Amino acid sequence: MRTAHIALAVLVTAVWGVNFVVIEVGLGHFPPLLFSALRFLAAALPAVFFVGRPKVAWKWVIGVGLVLGVAKFGLLFVGMDQGMPAGLSSLVLQIQAVFTALFAAVALGERPGGVRLLGMAVALAGIAVAAVDEGTSGPLLAFALVIAAAACWGASNVLTRKASPPDALNFMVWVSAVPVLPLLGLSLLFEGPDANLAALRALDGTGIGVILYVAWVTTVFGFGAWGFLLRRYPASSVAPFSLLVPVFGMSSAALLLSESVSPLRWCAAALLVGGVALTSLSRTRGPATPLPATHLPTEPAPAEPTPAEPVSDEAAAAEPTPAASASASAASASAEPAPAVATVTATSPSTPAANGPAGPLAPGCSPTRT
Repeated sequence: MRTAHIALAVLVTAVWGVNFVVIEVGLGHFPPLLFSALRFLAAALPAVFFVGRPKVAWKWVIGVGLVLGVAKFGLLFVGMDQGMPAGLSSLVLQIQAVFTALFAAVALGERPGGVRLLGMAVALAGIAVAAVDEGTSGPLLAFALVIAAAACWGASNVLTRKASPPDALNFMVWVSAVPVLPLLGLSLLFEGPDANLAALRALDGTGIGVILYVAWVTTVFGFGAWGFLLRRYPASSVAPFSLLVPVFGMSSAALLLSESVSPLRWCAAALLVGGVALTSLSRTRGPATPLPATHLPTEPAPAEPTPAEPVSDEAAAAEPTPAASASASAASASAEPAPAVATVTATSPSTPAANGPAGPLAPGCSPTRT
């Protein structure tokens, strides 16, 4: 990767990591479900008028919008509102890579290899250590809600992989339009219109800045830049940068929110990041599919010799000398493009595009963090 593109990948993961701190600040201004609805409303409008129509079937846009937007972010925001720390949330949410591998094995027939199974076991051990640490210092219900959010993220990654959107930004903008009304309905039902109106009346510059950051910087810029990188480079080169998200998340939470990081939490971070790395970067084994015979290069059939025709005296006189013939042949060969060589590359049909923050997209699925 070029140096500028490496810097762009690091910048995107930093934006996604700091996003957890921004969410924590936003939850002080809005009820969680209303906050999530406003985030997607700002991400979708006015962008839907500039990105063109969806480039995949509506069933995929609606499916990912409900699973990712309503379920995943709704659970994440509620979990953080119930006391899950921002830094720990950025770490625990990365277990989505394990859920993605499990759901892909069931829905897509992907068979995880030994390295991937080892990575899943190591990541789950990290979650267990984090649960022990959180159980002594925080509410386990909030911890469980963030784990459920990671499971929904994994499910949305599989749906995104099935959809295979050709334009990650176009897909994410239209997906952002889906959760707005369902989240507003859930907010009115569980948080009440009085709480929502009070939050909107008290809207200030900080609240507006928080919404713009989580909508435009995290979603529009983040997913747009991540999709740009995935179009230029193999997913195996881009996806590992997503492992920096919890690093930026935990460090920014410690610096900006004064969150303490216990030795047990550092141990959980090492296990979880290491396990996610093994899970994300190892290959899956799909069913062997023989290449069709029509795809194999074939030797051209030899040309049939043609009988020589008699040459008249005038033609013989006009025939070029051997030296002239050789010169003309060389000139013709230099002007004629070389024939294309057919090659066949055997790839597994179930190789994931990327694991990371949205997955995401996934975006990848992304797996991208938004």
